[in-house]
Amino acid sequence: MPRRTATMLASTLMLIALLCAGVLIKVPYSEMSPGPTVNTLGDHDGEPVLQISGRKTYSTTGHLNMTTVRVTSADYNMNLAEAVYGWIAHDNIVVPHDTLYPDGKTEQQSSQENAEEFSQSQESAKVAALKELGIPVKSQVIVSTVVKGDPAEGRLHAGDVIKAVDGKPVKKMTDVAKLVTQHKPGEKVTFTIVPVKEAAAAEKANKEPTKTEDVTITTKKADKGDRAIVGIQAGTDHTFPFTIDIKLADVGGPSAGLMFALGIVDKLTPEDLTGGKFVAGTGTIDDSGKVGPIGGIEMKTVGAREKGAQYFLTPKENCAAAAKDVPDGLTLVKVHTIDDAVKALKDIRKGDTAGLPQCTKG
Repeated sequence: MPRRTATMLASTLMLIALLCAGVLIKVPYSEMSPGPTVNTLGDHDGEPVLQISGRKTYSTTGHLNMTTVRVTSADYNMNLAEAVYGWIAHDNIVVPHDTLYPDGKTEQQSSQENAEEFSQSQESAKVAALKELGIPVKSQVIVSTVVKGDPAEGRLHAGDVIKAVDGKPVKKMTDVAKLVTQHKPGEKVTFTIVPVKEAAAAEKANKEPTKTEDVTITTKKADKGDRAIVGIQAGTDHTFPFTIDIKLADVGGPSAGLMFALGIVDKLTPEDLTGGKFVAGTGTIDDSGKVGPIGGIEMKTVGAREKGAQYFLTPKENCAAAAKDVPDGLTLVKVHTIDDAVKALKDIRKGDTAGLPQCTKG
């Protein structure tokens, strides 16, 4: 066999072997890519994303798009060839599997956690939006969950309103743990509560509940550390002066909070927030209106620009990462609170964009 032919044959066989190895060798990585983006001011699957009743609303124009990231499933086994392609591709990111699914988290566990975070983000978006508009929202601390087998089981119930602990008023949910942990394990702690049924009946009648009960529970030692616990998770329940429904299925996580809040503000404000511009964005939001960082910012900016976004509202903590590779034609606007975002939208609406706080690499 001629030397040239032998060399070509050997090279071909080696290439085939490498390709086979790339397909067969599994690597502990997952992939992130741009996901769907939805206009919170518009419709999705045939119905409005934001539905408000009991309060006057106003017509809106333009876009306030929430953005998402598509990720491979927890049980997906990426091969070496796919990982290499993902590292080379501009619009995808390959990350260690444990980054998306830490501690062996299953697909079902991840979906449940994302659903809970999404639900909480909707509530916080409503609160933040109404506070931004100066509309009062009633809040109260409740028993969110009761741990099976712990002292509170059968004594306290999810939905009970916690008015006081050991006679000391409870104003925010962190007060509960603070007051309980002042005890030593084995000591008694007294909760003053409005039972869930009484609280629900009072809310339905639009009245303040009048009946309270004292429930005394013996604390136990936490599984980790020496602190005293009773086995509950406190939460916050809000009562809104009118109905706000967010209709968006198959989306999880807390990162749409900011854009939901802005959509609510826009629908309740006579003046059009966007002025017809295409604005997208991301960011968690808490009840006070503070905007928090999210994951996959690079994928979200790409997805937003592909849909036509001109401006992208970016959490302050994500700015440096987002600014490393900005899609052409997209302006990254740095925001830390919902008020920052509303002010930025005002400038965008007026076309006065020179002073917008933009993201930089540093």
